[in-house]
Amino acid sequence: MKLCRFDDYRIGIADGQDVYDVTEFVRAAVRIDILRPHYDLALLALPHLRKLSQADMRNFPRKPLGAVKLLSPILAPGKIIAAPTNYRAHVAEMDADTTLNSRRPPTDIETAGLFLKANTSLVGPSQGMERRFPARRTDYEVELVAVIGREGSRIDAAAALQFIAGYSIGLDMTTRGPEDRSFRKSSDSYSVLGPWMVTSDEISDPDSLQMSLHQNGVLKQQTSTADMVKDIAALVVYASSFFTLYPGDLLYTGTPSGVGPIEAGDTLRADIDGIGAMDILVRD
Repeated sequence: MKLCRFDDYRIGIADGQDVYDVTEFVRAAVRIDILRPHYDLALLALPHLRKLSQADMRNFPRKPLGAVKLLSPILAPGKIIAAPTNYRAHVAEMDADTTLNSRRPPTDIETAGLFLKANTSLVGPSQGMERRFPARRTDYEVELVAVIGREGSRIDAAAALQFIAGYSIGLDMTTRGPEDRSFRKSSDSYSVLGPWMVTSDEISDPDSLQMSLHQNGVLKQQTSTADMVKDIAALVVYASSFFTLYPGDLLYTGTPSGVGPIEAGDTLRADIDGIGAMDILVRD
C-alpha cells in the first residue's frame, strides 16, 4: 500500500495513476486518546486500511495522481532521527574531502551516534526545497527513510523490523559550515519526504534496495542499501537504546557517496526500488 498526503493534508492511497481519498474513512476508524503522545492518524488506521478491498476502494473519491500536490506522507513526526556516515563509500568520501566542513564530526557512526532534526524541517516533494543561505554551500543527500509504526524502547534486534510501518524516500539537506550538524540540517524544507510511504509488507528486504539521485538529469548518487554500515534493524536498535520510538517517528538511514552542492533552479530526482521516485525543485 502506498499511503500519502496530498493537497490540503488529505490522506490518500496511491494506486496506479490515481489517488483515493480515504481521509474520512481514517477519521471514522481511529479513536484518539488525548492522554497519549501524538500519533499519526494514518498510521493508526493502517490495520483498517489493509482490510479494504478493490471494491471498497471504488467508493472513495478519486483524483489523478498528476493532479494533486503530494505532501510529506507523515504529517507531524515526534522525532526525525538521522544516521550520519552510514555508507562505507560515503565515509571514504568524507575522509578524503577536507572542504566539506570546517568543524568535522567523527566519521565512525558508533562514535558520532545518531542526530535529531527539527520536525519543522519536513516537507513533501510538491513543496520543494528552499536554500536558507544562498551564499553558503548546501548539499543534497538521498536516503531511505524508515517510518516507525509501533511504540518501543530498547528494542531487540530480532524484532526490530516489526516496529517499522513502512518506507519512504528522503532528502537530508545540509548547509555546510562550523555550526552543529543538527542545526545546519534543520532549516525549513531541509527534510524532504515522499512521494508516499510504502507499507513494510511490500518491501521484502529493505537492506538490498537500489537507490539513486539525479541532479538536472545527471546521475550523482547511486548505491544499494546493502552498503550500509548499520542495517535497518541495527539502526532501530541503536535509536531505541537512547529514546522511546513512537508511531510516526522518522529514521533517515544515511546517504551514499556522491554528495554535492545545489543551486536555485535545480531539479533533484530521487529514486528507490520498491518505493518509486520524486522530483524536488530547489529555490532561494
